[in-house]
Amino acid sequence: MNRIERIMQMEDCLDTSASAVRKLEAALDEYEAAQKQYKRLSDYYGSAQWMRDYEADEAGKLPKEIKRGVLSEDAVYDLIIENRELVIRMLKLATAALEGNVL
Repeated sequence: MNRIERIMQMEDCLDTSASAVRKLEAALDEYEAAQKQYKRLSDYYGSAQWMRDYEADEAGKLPKEIKRGVLSEDAVYDLIIENRELVIRMLKLATAALEGNVL
């Protein structure tokens, strides 16, 4: 590979990496900002209040036109599992990056 090809390839690496870093930073900002709401949802899902709301829905006491995904038995649980897996992935990625390893 000659010098010009190498510089062009490295420039592409720079552009791709810089774009990915900016996108990750924006995504992490959004994720971090949502953590209070996530904690509130997680606490609600395991509460007696959630069970009462779930039972009210099952008994037809809630208006049919409102969204009620939060009362499904899977939606919040699946989100909790997905969030946990994402956090583990971020930890692994951060560890590898700090150790200088390429994934």
